[in-house]
Amino acid sequence: MVRETHLTANDFVYPMFVQHGGGVVQEVPSMPGVYRYSPDTLLKAVEEVVELGIPAILLFGIPKHKDEFASEAYADDGIVQNAVRQIKRSFGSDIIVITDVCLCGYTSHGHCGIVSEDGIVLNDATIDVLSKVAVSHAAAGADIVAPSDMMDGRVRAIRNALDENGFEHVAIMSYAAKMASSFYGPFREAAESAPQFGDRKSYQMDYANRREAMREIAIDIEEGADIVMVKPALAYLDVICEARRRFDVPIAAYNVSGEYAMVKAAAMNGWLNERDIVIEILTAIKRAGADLILTYFAKDAVRWLREG
Repeated sequence: MVRETHLTANDFVYPMFVQHGGGVVQEVPSMPGVYRYSPDTLLKAVEEVVELGIPAILLFGIPKHKDEFASEAYADDGIVQNAVRQIKRSFGSDIIVITDVCLCGYTSHGHCGIVSEDGIVLNDATIDVLSKVAVSHAAAGADIVAPSDMMDGRVRAIRNALDENGFEHVAIMSYAAKMASSFYGPFREAAESAPQFGDRKSYQMDYANRREAMREIAIDIEEGADIVMVKPALAYLDVICEARRRFDVPIAAYNVSGEYAMVKAAAMNGWLNERDIVIEILTAIKRAGADLILTYFAKDAVRWLREG
């Protein structure tokens, strides 16, 4: 009766991975229970998400070919574009489709932007490509586009591009405070997006800087973000809490792959009760102020919550 924070299925967004091919259901070794699907098997997996009452998925694509300019990221017949069309034909408004807008999984070098000959990530050139990616996703039927690149000015550019192409109704969920974190390792295996040289510290945030995170969030809101995200979640509850206190927009938090993998590994070794620790973690993220929790635990969490 007096519990202050309650989890429901409506709190969750379930991340999913899609690749070319047919009949593919490939488990990610470092993320037990998480799979890469081909478009046909993805539809069956999305059906399960819908039946559980989870309102949204976040879709990541693994392209067939990579190049220096991330060409497949904005191709009309790209893996994400085709998958979104099929999902929307099958499920319509029963599922909200959020698409990741970034280049790291589509570039041969694995960075989130266009890279110069001397290895510098070019902010403005990248924004032009990201805008094309966002428009292509919207044209395929995406409800929300989620730029995760952390380039300066990309939210405004994407908002302008969407509006100019008749997609004023498509929302932007900005990865506004995305830290240069060590918690992303398993995801980079799942999405085949590890950088081939250097790191991403020149454009992702220093994880030591909470005040800077607030400035980044404020800028993205000013540029037109409808939802702002803190990533990762569990080690950044203070950032989520501060963002909730300062900003009157929906706050999303990404319970990322490394956080997922640590719990899975401990549970598989019998060191933790997986059900109890997952519900405690997700409750803590919501208690800190998150309106939306992106988590690979979403399906299991809903089942456990139903069991009571």
